[in-house]
Amino acid sequence: MSELKGMFTRQRKYIFLLLALYVLGWGFTDHQPIFLGLVLGTSLSLFNLWLLVKKTDQFGDSLVQGKRVRSLGMLSRMAAAVFAVIIALEYPEHIHFVSVIIGLMTSYLVIMIDFFVQSFRSRN
Repeated sequence: MSELKGMFTRQRKYIFLLLALYVLGWGFTDHQPIFLGLVLGTSLSLFNLWLLVKKTDQFGDSLVQGKRVRSLGMLSRMAAAVFAVIIALEYPEHIHFVSVIIGLMTSYLVIMIDFFVQSFRSRN
């Protein structure tokens, strides 16, 4: 599972870079609700990615040991997404709803981009 942790480390760096850019956008532009929504969604997207990696690692350990396999935490990840949406709906003057949704999808975009970059590097 060290390959999985290496992928997570790379993806976490990319997401932290995006979060830094979003915070700069929040601080230096007039589009503060949009960038705050991106920060909220991307932060919870990073949490969901971490939770998925943790549960996948536990899943692999359970399989190796021959134990009964537990859930991969889909309910926890969905609850985090619902939490972000509720916050955005509760404070629409401060947090842009569509930006939260885009931020929640950030980890999936980062995973796809990382996959293409790594496959390009392995060919060369």
